[in-house]
Amino acid sequence: MSPAFWTDLLAQTHFTDAGTLLAGLAAVTLVGISKGGLGGAFALMGVPVLALVMPPVQAAALLLPLLLMMDAVGLWTWRGFFDRATLVAMLPAAVLGVGLGWLTAAATPEGLVRLIVGLVALAFVLRSLRPTRATPTRTPSRWSAWFWGSLAGFTSFVAHAGGPPYQVHTLPLRLDPRVYTGTSVVFFATVNVVKVLPYAALDQLDGRTLLSAALLVPLAVLAVLAGAALVRRMQPTVFYPFMYAMVALVGLRLVYDGVRALL
Repeated sequence: MSPAFWTDLLAQTHFTDAGTLLAGLAAVTLVGISKGGLGGAFALMGVPVLALVMPPVQAAALLLPLLLMMDAVGLWTWRGFFDRATLVAMLPAAVLGVGLGWLTAAATPEGLVRLIVGLVALAFVLRSLRPTRATPTRTPSRWSAWFWGSLAGFTSFVAHAGGPPYQVHTLPLRLDPRVYTGTSVVFFATVNVVKVLPYAALDQLDGRTLLSAALLVPLAVLAVLAGAALVRRMQPTVFYPFMYAMVALVGLRLVYDGVRALL
């Protein structure tokens, strides 16, 4: 295909200049590695990176089709690895949270949501640093699952920041890293599918956005597979400290973004 073809094609997308295209490539790489199972901090950087070159709402809409593609790859990669009890406990609440986010989208400041979620994430990490006796995997608390599940669905819709609330409930379960990752993939794949209708109803998924996302699909697939390959080689003694460190980074970034947006 000639350079003229690609120039004309890019003119029909949001990638009308080199800076915007580079931001798109960087954002999708970071999110894809995270979706492969390597922690939420990289995923959180997706919207901020794209927001450097386009409105944040547009950036979030562009990433949603790619998230669905990454979810499909993740579901195939981690097929058979999931904790049914956790999903049954959390997913109904998450769907309700997405619905609440849709109903309050116009009235909820994104900065406030990011600030609250960031503070929760940091408090969770600080609590985890307290010396405790080793305990076996515990049965999920119904109250905890519903509270954090609904908050994960709400913040995922409003600010693409569902990871920290989800992790507050699931990390203490001390699941096998593969089971933990597979459960996370199923949870957020479901949440992202549920989010399609509300985003479409808010007129965020137009043809230009979908074409922009389609161009980045190959990179999205490769990034997810790269993240999964890294997780498969991690022992629990490495995986969980790494995950808690990622939650801390997520929390710091969310607090920074929230305070900056509200000032």
